[in-house]
Amino acid sequence: MRAVVMHAPGDVRVEDRPDPRIVDPTDAVVRLAATCICGSDLWPYRGAEPVDHQPMGHEFVGFVEQVGSEVTSVKPGDFVVGSFVLSDNTCEICRSGYQSHCVHRIFTGSEVGTQAQRARIPMADGSLVATPGTPDEDVMASLLAASDVLGTGWFAALAAEVGPGKTVSVVGDGAVGLMGVLAARQLGAERVIAMSRHVDRQALAREFGATDIVEERGDEGVARIKELTDGLGAHSVIEAVGTQESMMQAIRATRAGGHVGYVGVAHDVNLPGAELFFSGVHLHGGPAPVREYLPHLIDLIWRREINPGKVFDLRLPLEDAAEGYRAMDERRAIKVLLEV
Repeated sequence: MRAVVMHAPGDVRVEDRPDPRIVDPTDAVVRLAATCICGSDLWPYRGAEPVDHQPMGHEFVGFVEQVGSEVTSVKPGDFVVGSFVLSDNTCEICRSGYQSHCVHRIFTGSEVGTQAQRARIPMADGSLVATPGTPDEDVMASLLAASDVLGTGWFAALAAEVGPGKTVSVVGDGAVGLMGVLAARQLGAERVIAMSRHVDRQALAREFGATDIVEERGDEGVARIKELTDGLGAHSVIEAVGTQESMMQAIRATRAGGHVGYVGVAHDVNLPGAELFFSGVHLHGGPAPVREYLPHLIDLIWRREINPGKVFDLRLPLEDAAEGYRAMDERRAIKVLLEV
């Protein structure tokens, strides 16, 4: 099969890899219909994380081709959605709604790699969710978004205690931040402030439900949020970047008693203890338990109540994955869908 492999920072190739096969009786083999490039894939691409001949990809949708003898929830021919963390969905942690911390968890990108034509999916019963039928192209793109960025944005909004009557600020205008905007509106937020300097992303944020745009960053961005909220700060803030500046901007833009939902993959983030102590702000986040939300999100998408697939502003064949990485690295694309 053909698959994307990152040989070194900036060096992405599509090459032949062995076809996957059933190894354990709980496995499934999925023929991928679509996959995509994640903002987190840019960290190793830019040299911020080590990489050496790593198969890439952790977001996927596709058709089940084979199942192991113990798999009961999906069967060959089913169209399924997966997530970036594979889980058994039965352990005590999974049952509490935190499948991303499953005691048997496998990070899809580190051990599977789904920027490929096929993938072996361990713990298939716990990790894959079948759709009511075969989706059309637009619905397929939205289902692909559900496998990571939509589920992550949804978790960020829940972690930030978004709800009716609240003002929400979203730090980060990448795919996850934009999905945070969509989630906040779906969860009933009265006001959603998207922090973005890019006209195309601002337009999509408004389409997803943003009521206000703030272009300032850092302390100036915090001051602007305070200005818009009578000096108090937002009730809920979604942090979707993962840098020191973005995390501190999120905390400082939150009112006392408010909540920060952080889902940006943290790089060199250090929280000043004294400031955190006196902020009165709740912090919750980390890797999103996408599997927890997939049935609900699939239902919303299938009934066309939401269209998160609009976040894919560039579609390329799998063979052109290197161009997709360049486009996202140079911010010529928000998120790239790879057609398999």
